[in-house]
Amino acid sequence: MGFPISGELLDACVLGALSSEPAYGYELGQKFGLALGLSETALYPVLRRLMKDGQLSTYDEPFDGRNRRYYKITDHGANTLARHRDEWRSYRAGVNAFLGNDNISDNKITGGRS
Repeated sequence: MGFPISGELLDACVLGALSSEPAYGYELGQKFGLALGLSETALYPVLRRLMKDGQLSTYDEPFDGRNRRYYKITDHGANTLARHRDEWRSYRAGVNAFLGNDNISDNKITGGRS
């Protein structure tokens, strides 16, 4: 990916990835590697931080004689994700105004000032 991703945006992406269903670490690592070019080693500290903050919980399930650790979003994490989504919509609209994706005129960007 051509743009660096901040820690808070990465947190939001992890919460978003887990908002529909739990996932195990390797599975998340593969998704983030494909979508954002992020290594698994960068993902696990994010998962630990979100767990420590109470935004994720974990449980283990056996698979082929081993345990897989699944990560699940908590109510606190879902509330945080809702806030991140609102902030993202606003941020994205501002960036798109400059990149030309929303057909916003210069007049709207400057609030009518020249």
